[in-house]
Amino acid sequence: MNTNQREHVALITGASNGIGLALTRKLLSESWQVVALNRSNFPADDMFIHNVLKNGRLRAYKVTDLADYGSLRRSLEEIKGKEQQIDILFNNAGGGLSELSYSKQGREKHYDLLTVVPYIIMMELKELLKNGRLKTVINTSSQVFRFTKEFTIENLEHPKTFSKMYGPYATSKLALSLWTQAVAPQLAKDDIKIRSVDPGINNTLRKGKDSGLTPGFELFMKFFASPPTHGANRLYEGALGKHCNETGVFLLKDRVADLKFTEYAQRVLDKISDIYSREFLDGSV
Repeated sequence: MNTNQREHVALITGASNGIGLALTRKLLSESWQVVALNRSNFPADDMFIHNVLKNGRLRAYKVTDLADYGSLRRSLEEIKGKEQQIDILFNNAGGGLSELSYSKQGREKHYDLLTVVPYIIMMELKELLKNGRLKTVINTSSQVFRFTKEFTIENLEHPKTFSKMYGPYATSKLALSLWTQAVAPQLAKDDIKIRSVDPGINNTLRKGKDSGLTPGFELFMKFFASPPTHGANRLYEGALGKHCNETGVFLLKDRVADLKFTEYAQRVLDKISDIYSREFLDGSV
């Protein structure tokens, strides 16, 4: 393991493909160390990635299912036992589902995976962030929530209806940005800054894997969307660019953008904080 403390350290969830892989490659090319928390392996034919895995500048940790708190707990304990610091945490893992599905904890899976789990990861790795120099959290959000017409805490956990992209996926991303806004003053006490960032429309389609997109949008993405490097650059700029001293904000196209339903921000934070304390810290799942 490379322990050169002059190098910055980023932890990226979902680093083995798509935007996460592009961001991993970008940071490694700029002499960062990267800690990856992945469900799947890195591409077998990516020699650059496998070389940095060998020399220790990239360190990979596996999790069976991020939305399974038992699996997540074991992976985070391993990270806390082996790593010394994190400068930037990129909560990037996620994806869309094509039908209503529930996590092992009994909540709608988009909500658990995209809203609750990033909070758990941040809280569990908070001490490593405090040991870092940049002390920054970047949550990958999505502008798709601009189409959200209704928002309630109850509907996040147990939706009455389901639609691809514009249903639970969109509301879960909105909830992520809302708690990002609400938690910022609390994190500021430890000099930690947090922002949510829209990475734009990127072609992250994978052969044989359900995208969770509407058929029309999947076709558009296939032919017209930007490559994952575009989204990686958005996250990179969100972390290190002109807004690096701001906290709690949502960044859209490198500009601070307004959120909808901000009156629910504190309630969302209180709810996921309660889930973290009651189920992750005190539970046996």
